[in-house]
Amino acid sequence: MHRREPRRSGTARPTRTEDERDASQRPPARLPSVLHVRSVAGQVLILQVAVVLLLVVAAVVALVLQARSTSLQEARDRSRVAAETFAHAPGTLQAMKSPDPSALLQPRAEEARKLSRVNYIIAFSPSGIRWTHPDPRLIGRRVVGSYADALAGKVHQATYDTPGVGRAVDTMVPVMDTDGKVVGLVSAGITVKRVQHRVTEQLPLLLGSAAGGLVLVTTGSTLVSRRLRRQTHGLEPAQMTRMYEHHDAVLHSVREGVLVISGEGRLLLANDEARRLLDLPDDADGHRVTDLGLAPRTAALLASGVAATDEVLLEGRRLLAVNLRPTAPHGGPTGSVATLRDTTELRVLAGRARKARDRLQLLYDAGLRIGTTLDVVRTSEELAEVAVPRFADFATVDLPDAVRRGDEPDTGSLAMHRTAVRGVRDGHSLYPVNAEITFLPTMPQARGLQSGHAVLEPDLRAARGWQALDPERARRMLDFGIHSLISVPLQARGVVLGMADFWRSDKDAFAEEDLAFAEELAARAAVAIDNARRYTREHAMAVTLQRSLLPSALPEQSALEVAHRYLPAQGGVSGDWFDVIPLPGARVALGRQVAVGHLQGRLLG
Repeated sequence: MHRREPRRSGTARPTRTEDERDASQRPPARLPSVLHVRSVAGQVLILQVAVVLLLVVAAVVALVLQARSTSLQEARDRSRVAAETFAHAPGTLQAMKSPDPSALLQPRAEEARKLSRVNYIIAFSPSGIRWTHPDPRLIGRRVVGSYADALAGKVHQATYDTPGVGRAVDTMVPVMDTDGKVVGLVSAGITVKRVQHRVTEQLPLLLGSAAGGLVLVTTGSTLVSRRLRRQTHGLEPAQMTRMYEHHDAVLHSVREGVLVISGEGRLLLANDEARRLLDLPDDADGHRVTDLGLAPRTAALLASGVAATDEVLLEGRRLLAVNLRPTAPHGGPTGSVATLRDTTELRVLAGRARKARDRLQLLYDAGLRIGTTLDVVRTSEELAEVAVPRFADFATVDLPDAVRRGDEPDTGSLAMHRTAVRGVRDGHSLYPVNAEITFLPTMPQARGLQSGHAVLEPDLRAARGWQALDPERARRMLDFGIHSLISVPLQARGVVLGMADFWRSDKDAFAEEDLAFAEELAARAAVAIDNARRYTREHAMAVTLQRSLLPSALPEQSALEVAHRYLPAQGGVSGDWFDVIPLPGARVALGRQVAVGHLQGRLLG
């Protein structure tokens, strides 16, 4: 082959020999050189032809083997279907019980034999005398062979080999009267050769496809080899191998991703690190970078060919620093070379910072939204509303009955009332509001009450103690998708006021790093619940005191009948009162004083 000399700037070209000039003037290599055994194209062509021939032979062998295994089964099925169909056909039983069964059954048997494409359908009496046969001369003669199973009312099927006929299948089906007595028998037989004709029908198509494949492979290999010669600049296989080894050693030893992209935006080369960072498919070479499933910004930058330095792009879950340089100024073809570095750690740190910022924002929102009223129940509901869905998918708050009334809780009691429930969707099996729950000592809620710290159950399927309280309800919750739990005691001034449970179904399972945030959120809510509890207690004491100051009875007088009722003020501040004052002459005076001291009165005669 003629090898082109590389260009040298500033030096004269060496004088070419007569052989070289003749070779340069020779027309391009045609088919014979393409098919040369020592050339890569010739070896590829021979290999492809051999593979196609091997596939054809394998297909023929597989088809024959499959035909042998399936033909016998198909013969059995067709024999049985033909025998049972004729035996149970309308009129068969009546014909066998008629004075002349042969006259009625012979034409029907021949018609059924032709339609079902079996070799014979024979009907005969229980004593073995034939009523029908494809050869009318054998009608009236005795059947040869054993048919005891058929006489016993069973379907009998046998496979036998006959010289000159080959393997055949025979099926005997009894025909029984309404009382269960065998009136006659039907035998249907078929040879396996009759079924195997399908293989012969498929061979021409298979051989024609093989011939077409050979032609296609030969033509395609010829065209590919000619193009390969042009692209390799006439290099010998040994030279190409040596260049590839050097190139491969350098390319895969670097710890940065390297991409070579053509001027049309097609991927020409990618080392292992680049394939890993970009998650490229194995057949990515030759495709446009915009068709490789990359992120839009990454694909646009790589296809642009514009120089870039440390351009940070998000590709999947990785942050990549991309450097892009054109190759044309350095004597190469139009295109570009890109290098990639993995800077995912920066994204991890940014993600942690974003998560911390979101947690701080949630705590800030909790301070604004929890405790807007001095009501214990409403404060518990506000805690659940703040936690869902930004921290948990479901949130529940359980308080002792004493806390709901405003009293101090019993520190040793595990009985609580469900006070608030909040979730991202309905249909869950969590205990509803106002349900009474007595936690078991092995449950995470009980452990949290005893330790005073949050308890993590990352996998509720493995938490046997949690499932012990109500196994059926626990199973429904797991089937619903709830899989992780953090149980936090609500503590204020050293007193545990209840439990807050945070559940996850759609989000990832809780981790150890979530415990501190859950405790902080619960601590802020506990202060608000404790303020509401103390207000409830003081308000109850004030109402009790006011009721104790009411008169136990009204003064007797004859002017009119008087009734009264005490209504505490809605805002907690009161001082209004009414009075009935007896006057002479069967009269009374009604008096009212408001909180500001204004007195109104009217005398009634």
